[in-house]
This record gives sequence, C-alpha cells and structure tokens, in this order.
Amino acid sequence: MRYWAAARAAAGVPAERVPAGSLARVLEAARAAHAATPRFAEVLAVCSVLVDEHPVGGRDHATVDVPAGSTVDLLPPFAGGSGRRFGTSAR
Repeated sequence: MRYWAAARAAAGVPAERVPAGSLARVLEAARAAHAATPRFAEVLAVCSVLVDEHPVGGRDHATVDVPAGSTVDLLPPFAGGSGRRFGTSAR
C-alpha cells in the first residue's frame, strides 16, 4: 500500500505491506496498523483508492479484489478536492 500527501503524513511511512484479500479487508488492516493515530482514519475516509492503477470509485470495497502483489494507492484530496475537510464542511 502506498500513501500520498496527507495519508503519508498520517501513516508516518510512504508505503507498507498489507494482506491480500478484499479491499475492505486491506483497508481494515491498514486502519488497525495505525489505530494509535486517529488522524489516519480521518484521512483514509476521504482518500481516493486505486488498485494496480485502476480507480475504485464508488464500488463496494468488499467486492474489490486485491490479489497478492497488487499495489493499492491512497490519494487524499490534493487541492480543492471534494470540499470536505476531515470532519467539517468547507465554507
């Protein structure tokens, strides 16, 4: 799993290995690994997710397969984005 921008800052590492399985399982493993850092879960909630460079979009994470050796990228909004600001609305 590769972290970008605010996700990297919250994780404290640029990348790490997580178990293969559904994307829901992969993301839960990442949340568990960073449970001591509440900011990580906040950032993760607003990230776009790519699996092997393919956007996941609105698909149910439980139905997205992440085979062993895949790359998952977590991309938080960089500039502008959705207008959501980690628990508050943009004004």
